[in-house]
Amino acid sequence: MEGYEKNEDFELNEDREEVYSKAVKAGKRTYFFDVKATRNNDYYLTITESKKKFDKDGNASFEKHKIFLYKEDFEKFTEGLAEAVEVVKAALEGKLPQD
Repeated sequence: MEGYEKNEDFELNEDREEVYSKAVKAGKRTYFFDVKATRNNDYYLTITESKKKFDKDGNASFEKHKIFLYKEDFEKFTEGLAEAVEVVKAALEGKLPQD
Protein backbone atom coordinates (compact mmCIF):
# COMPACT_ATOMS: atom_id res chain seq x y z
CA MET A 1 0.00 0.00 0.00
CA GLU A 2 1.45 3.28 -1.03
CA GLY A 3 2.24 5.66 1.81
CA TYR A 4 2.18 2.98 4.50
CA GLU A 5 5.16 1.27 5.97
CA LYS A 6 4.80 -2.35 6.98
CA ASN A 7 4.19 -2.80 10.68
CA GLU A 8 5.35 -6.18 11.98
CA ASP A 9 2.29 -6.45 14.28
CA PHE A 10 -0.19 -5.66 11.51
CA GLU A 11 -1.32 -8.43 9.21
CA LEU A 12 -3.33 -8.02 6.03
CA ASN A 13 -6.81 -9.54 5.84
CA GLU A 14 -5.51 -12.40 3.67
CA ASP A 15 -3.33 -13.56 6.58
CA ARG A 16 -6.16 -13.73 9.10
CA GLU A 17 -7.92 -17.04 9.54
CA GLU A 18 -11.53 -16.93 10.68
CA VAL A 19 -11.96 -19.45 13.50
CA TYR A 20 -15.55 -18.78 14.56
CA SER A 21 -18.40 -16.55 13.48
CA LYS A 22 -21.76 -15.83 15.09
CA ALA A 23 -24.44 -13.49 13.71
CA VAL A 24 -27.01 -12.06 16.12
CA LYS A 25 -30.05 -10.33 14.64
CA ALA A 26 -31.43 -7.65 16.93
CA GLY A 27 -34.21 -5.53 15.46
CA LYS A 28 -32.90 -3.49 12.54
CA ARG A 29 -29.31 -4.37 13.34
CA THR A 30 -27.19 -7.48 13.01
CA TYR A 31 -24.14 -8.01 15.19
CA PHE A 32 -21.32 -10.25 14.01
CA PHE A 33 -18.88 -11.79 16.49
CA ASP A 34 -15.86 -13.14 14.63
CA VAL A 35 -12.88 -14.87 16.22
CA LYS A 36 -9.80 -14.68 14.03
CA ALA A 37 -6.30 -16.10 14.24
CA THR A 38 -3.08 -14.39 13.24
CA ARG A 39 -0.19 -16.13 11.50
CA ASN A 40 1.34 -16.63 14.95
CA ASN A 41 -1.77 -18.44 16.26
CA ASP A 42 -2.79 -15.49 18.37
CA TYR A 43 -6.51 -14.81 18.58
CA TYR A 44 -8.70 -11.72 18.67
CA LEU A 45 -12.35 -10.84 18.32
CA THR A 46 -14.01 -8.46 15.92
CA ILE A 47 -17.49 -7.17 16.70
CA THR A 48 -19.33 -5.66 13.76
CA GLU A 49 -22.64 -3.82 13.88
CA SER A 50 -24.43 -3.81 10.53
CA LYS A 51 -27.54 -1.76 9.83
CA LYS A 52 -29.45 -1.63 6.56
CA LYS A 53 -29.95 1.90 5.24
CA PHE A 54 -31.93 3.19 2.29
CA ASP A 55 -31.13 6.25 0.22
CA LYS A 56 -33.73 8.67 -1.15
CA ASP A 57 -34.21 6.43 -4.21
CA GLY A 58 -34.87 3.35 -2.08
CA ASN A 59 -31.52 1.70 -2.79
CA ALA A 60 -30.30 -0.41 0.11
CA SER A 61 -26.81 -0.30 1.58
CA PHE A 62 -25.28 -1.40 4.84
CA GLU A 63 -23.69 0.86 7.41
CA LYS A 64 -21.05 -1.03 9.39
CA HIS A 65 -19.10 -0.26 12.51
CA LYS A 66 -16.36 -2.57 13.69
CA ILE A 67 -14.24 -2.88 16.80
CA PHE A 68 -11.26 -5.13 17.32
CA LEU A 69 -10.93 -6.69 20.76
CA TYR A 70 -7.61 -8.24 21.68
CA LYS A 71 -7.16 -11.02 24.24
CA GLU A 72 -5.34 -8.81 26.72
CA ASP A 73 -8.44 -6.58 26.87
CA PHE A 74 -11.15 -9.28 27.13
CA GLU A 75 -11.53 -9.19 30.91
CA LYS A 76 -11.68 -5.39 31.28
CA PHE A 77 -13.98 -5.08 28.26
CA THR A 78 -16.33 -7.76 29.67
CA GLU A 79 -16.36 -6.09 33.08
CA GLY A 80 -17.07 -2.66 31.57
CA LEU A 81 -19.83 -4.02 29.34
CA ALA A 82 -21.48 -5.91 32.21
CA GLU A 83 -21.35 -2.80 34.42
CA ALA A 84 -22.84 -0.60 31.67
CA VAL A 85 -25.64 -3.13 31.03
CA GLU A 86 -26.46 -3.18 34.76
CA VAL A 87 -26.65 0.65 34.80
CA VAL A 88 -29.09 0.58 31.87
CA LYS A 89 -31.23 -2.09 33.57
CA ALA A 90 -31.28 -0.09 36.82
CA ALA A 91 -32.09 3.15 34.98
CA LEU A 92 -35.04 1.44 33.29
CA GLU A 93 -36.31 0.64 36.80
CA GLY A 94 -35.88 4.29 37.79
CA LYS A 95 -32.69 3.74 39.76
CA LEU A 96 -30.08 6.05 38.29
CA PRO A 97 -26.49 5.64 39.53
CA GLN A 98 -25.13 8.13 42.00
CA ASP A 99 -22.13 10.21 40.91
